[in-house]
Amino acid sequence: MGPLPGAPMRRLLIAALLAAAFSAQADTTSAGHTYTPPDAFAARLDGPVARFTAPEGDATVTVVDLASAKDAADAVAQAWALAQPDFKRTLRLATPRPSRNGWVDQQVFDYETSPNEKLAVQAIARRSSTGDGKAWVVLLLQASEATLEKRGAPIGKFFSSLRPQGYSRESFAGKTAKPLTPERIEQLKAFVAQGMKQLGVPGVGLSFIDGGRVVWAGGLGVRELGKPEPVDGDTLFMAASNTKAMTTALLARAVDAGKLRWDQPAAEAYPAFRLADPEVTKSVQIKHLVCACTGMPRQDLEWLFGNSAAPASTTFDQLATMKPTSKFGEVFQYSNLMVGAGGYIAAAALKPGVEVGAAYDQSMQALLFGPLGMKNTTFDYGKALRGNRAWPHGDAFDGSTRRAGMEVNRTIIPARPAGAVWTSPNDFSRWVLMELNKGKTPEGQPLISEANWAERYKPQVMVGEDVTYGMGLFVDRQYGITVASHGGDLLGFHSNMIWLPEYNAGVTILTNADAGVLLRGPLQRKLLEVLFDGRPEADERLKVAIANRKAEADKMRQLLTLPVPAEAMKTLAARYASPDLGPLRIERKAGKLHFVFAYWRSEVALRKNEDGTQSYMTIDPGLGGIELVRDDKAARPTLVLRDAQHEYRFVAAR
Repeated sequence: MGPLPGAPMRRLLIAALLAAAFSAQADTTSAGHTYTPPDAFAARLDGPVARFTAPEGDATVTVVDLASAKDAADAVAQAWALAQPDFKRTLRLATPRPSRNGWVDQQVFDYETSPNEKLAVQAIARRSSTGDGKAWVVLLLQASEATLEKRGAPIGKFFSSLRPQGYSRESFAGKTAKPLTPERIEQLKAFVAQGMKQLGVPGVGLSFIDGGRVVWAGGLGVRELGKPEPVDGDTLFMAASNTKAMTTALLARAVDAGKLRWDQPAAEAYPAFRLADPEVTKSVQIKHLVCACTGMPRQDLEWLFGNSAAPASTTFDQLATMKPTSKFGEVFQYSNLMVGAGGYIAAAALKPGVEVGAAYDQSMQALLFGPLGMKNTTFDYGKALRGNRAWPHGDAFDGSTRRAGMEVNRTIIPARPAGAVWTSPNDFSRWVLMELNKGKTPEGQPLISEANWAERYKPQVMVGEDVTYGMGLFVDRQYGITVASHGGDLLGFHSNMIWLPEYNAGVTILTNADAGVLLRGPLQRKLLEVLFDGRPEADERLKVAIANRKAEADKMRQLLTLPVPAEAMKTLAARYASPDLGPLRIERKAGKLHFVFAYWRSEVALRKNEDGTQSYMTIDPGLGGIELVRDDKAARPTLVLRDAQHEYRFVAAR
């Protein structure tokens, strides 16, 4: 799972590209800085300007060498003058980035675009810490949101592989890891606690693993704002997409049992499986359901607006209408519904004749959670919410942390193998112990054959030169060691599980607020610093991320009008409908404007766009940023909602 589609999507996509670091260094800029060009992009080199264009023709990334500049803003101005002299976009926001990989004084410049442009524009200025310290490099990005989402991996590889001439990368290869002593555990806990305080995260569940055993598991903070109950080792959180690695383990058990083969056509194993493209349907094998490599796009809005009570079979109904947007195996594209299908096909093979949703729930419990001693882990929302559980929180319009609703989080239930699991620090750590134990339980009992456990780690598609995606698992070797992981994101819940197979160490984190997403990457970095005496970067990363989050929220509030002016309310019809996403009712009450969809609702604010159009933006805690653009040129009142690669039209009901 990931962030909800909406106005911030273009910025979230770009942030994701900048979040990882990659290694191979194949080419050099005119100043001698090394980089890996983005795969399949056409290159054009002209002195200090190197321009790379995507095969689609609507995305360009450019690197510009500068001998000197007064500061980051001057460097960006010089770069645009060299690469595109007529560039005249309005600067939206400039934010710093931490010093990293030999670059200092890093600044990111985001530019205003209107939703109907479906465009992302950004500049990144970096000053080299090597040589005379005066040289700057500027990266320029202009890309359609569709191509940016499709080709995020090669673009991210290019951005992150760019390193100053003479820079030596940090490596932990061959180092002996320090033990996670009580003192080091307290250091890690204090790091998380300080971040929680600054971010306003009510509660966090944590576990630390060292030497193949849990050395600490418990909680920090409270389960829910305004209530005193603390988070403890048994508090349940939604772990969202961490479910994917668990689903691939169920597939492995089905392969072990001889019920499926990794290379078996999915449609052969389960005839109801089909995609809109018959040829792609024929190509999809069991392993491809969970590889993010088939070219199927991230098409989440259908289930986000769907009925949580719908049967599991609706996952296959939705897939039957979907088409790939890239070639098979070409690029990393994350598809929740494909993983949902994978879990249900495994369940159908293991429990033929049983409704696939029930078969999945029963198989996960009997074949994985039960044997692993994950006593509280469940897909039963009712059971989870009645007990020791965390509650989701999001950002209110004023920037404060507020209790959020669960309605959107329920919409993943029909596709639950992709992201509906509830788990606790104690249970989550037992899953990581199984991964470290190569498919055996923490007590050493066989669970998954080592061969099929290992199959899940094999590279299926490139995410970056040091990062691959296997079957529901990311494998990262950027520091010369193996770090396996997966994260999870739903409304108000953000989590991660991380383990170092060569060192029998790891960490899990579960958070109950949207701001908690910023704790995950810095915590992983902090763990590596503690284990290997790594360069001290985690504290700055977290500090800068917190400051940038506030700057972004402050800027968004400046751009929105609340309450929505009366004239912008009057232009709306009373009811709309989308053939794909269902009904929308407009509610005006006490001067506030609410959009009421079939299964959830939110107050909205007004955004006036650069091109003169107007948008209505959801602002309820956890739901902020879903943007519907009013199409004043349509024959009937129409609101347009987009994700990166799709468009949905809500038209006024007759």
